[in-house]
Amino acid sequence: MNDAAPAPTPAPAPRRRARVRAPELIGKGGWLNTGGKDLTLADLRGRITILDF
Repeated sequence: MNDAAPAPTPAPAPRRRARVRAPELIGKGGWLNTGGKDLTLADLRGRITILDF
């Protein structure tokens, strides 16, 4: 008999999620409360944004 502990199995590699680019936000109503400026996703990056559909 062999009293040695079995070799531990390596942990599975974490799954990587595919990065998906969001489409630009365009609509008929335009932007509200922006002083008439149309915004892009680059303008909103890193900011908290509320979207009302």
